[in-house]
Amino acid sequence: MWHRMVSDLMTTPVVSVRRGTGFKEIAKLLAEHGITAVPVVDDDERAVGVVSEADLLRKEAAQLDPAGLLPVLRPGPTDRAKARATTAEGLMNSPAVTARAQWTAVEAAQVMERHHVKRLPVVDEAGRLVGLVSRADLLRVFLRGDSAIREEISGEVLLRTLGITPGTVAVRVVDGRVSLKGTVERRSLVPVAVRLCQGVDGVVDVSAELHHRVDDSSAAGEPAASRRTGLAT
Repeated sequence: MWHRMVSDLMTTPVVSVRRGTGFKEIAKLLAEHGITAVPVVDDDERAVGVVSEADLLRKEAAQLDPAGLLPVLRPGPTDRAKARATTAEGLMNSPAVTARAQWTAVEAAQVMERHHVKRLPVVDEAGRLVGLVSRADLLRVFLRGDSAIREEISGEVLLRTLGITPGTVAVRVVDGRVSLKGTVERRSLVPVAVRLCQGVDGVVDVSAELHHRVDDSSAAGEPAASRRTGLAT
């Protein structure tokens, strides 16, 4: 099956800064380019960290309320240090959590979720910055058309991967929701088909109403032409 890669989705070239880039220059770059974060690179263009809007806002949040109406915040040591920082080196989250261009969108999404970050600098084998992929970029896989999803499921998943004869299983896709109806040779193929369909780029949900000719989950594996297995996710 074909999956969109990070290289297909990432932004390039990337707006980046150096360790010594000043606070106001970073704020200016974010505003000028309509972005929410910038990678920090060293002299060899290797990604060493990321500065986001949230990092800059710590300085504003640390200011006292002139009217004295708001409660005084008591930030931790890390937040206090960032509130005092004046350059990217003090502001950035480091080390940078990065991605590779050859990763699938799923791999990148899993890393974002695991590390609770909203974007990943994309680096090459030497750690040099080559792009940036964000949550919004990854969500573009769900803009894939229903017809393209249906063609991949019918051709790649059912026919080439599972060897299911065309016409024995009807595939319907509406707004990324896939429904499978028909007959497969073995009962064990049903959960496999559902799982593979779930992995197709752009799929939101999969439901299956499938008959099976042979129940290979039993010891005897007796024919079961009238049996039906229904799965929904």
